[in-house]
Amino acid sequence: MNRIFGKGKPKAPPPNLTDCINTVDSRGESVDKKIAKLDAELVKYKDQMKKMRDGPSKNMVKQKAMRILKQKRMYEGQRDNLMQQSFNMEQTNYTIQTLKDTRTTVDAMKVGLKDMKKVYKHIKIDQIENIQDQLEDMMEDANDIQDALGRSYGTPEIDEDDLEAELSALGDEFLMDDDSSYLDEASTVPSIPEGLPGSKTIRDGVLVDEFGLPQIPAT
Repeated sequence: MNRIFGKGKPKAPPPNLTDCINTVDSRGESVDKKIAKLDAELVKYKDQMKKMRDGPSKNMVKQKAMRILKQKRMYEGQRDNLMQQSFNMEQTNYTIQTLKDTRTTVDAMKVGLKDMKKVYKHIKIDQIENIQDQLEDMMEDANDIQDALGRSYGTPEIDEDDLEAELSALGDEFLMDDDSSYLDEASTVPSIPEGLPGSKTIRDGVLVDEFGLPQIPAT
């Protein structure tokens, strides 16, 4: 069949905005180079006109500069047009990409919602409340067990007033035990005689009696 009618040409891929943007930007760069070249020529003609006197020669150079300036204005218009085209395509490309991201986000949310519903089917509020009630009962039973284990028995009942009175009395006894005034009285007691009654000794070159007091010589 292909031999009779021939094989059709494969369809070209659809245009891509990114490729179009790159193409337009490349054309804009080419136009910028042309504008820069014309600027250099304008500077040359301008410097040349400064050095020339008024006359036909200067007018001729001026006409060349005017022609170059017109070309520059034309290229600048083309560059502005290309820049606007590139900007429009970039905005379009950005909007398309944003919509694609939004669609992906929505699809992911749908999948998440579907999974959530599946999991939620296995969760019953009544079962959770029942578990909470059972835990609460078990905690109360555990507290009762601890209270039962800590119960005291065989201990006589004691009046709290008697305990407070005894506690106050203990405080007074502690204060009495802390009294150290008897130590001051003990420090004032005369020292015990070191020698026999009537004996005399020499201490540090001084004659002292049995109490260690200096002996006053008889007159």
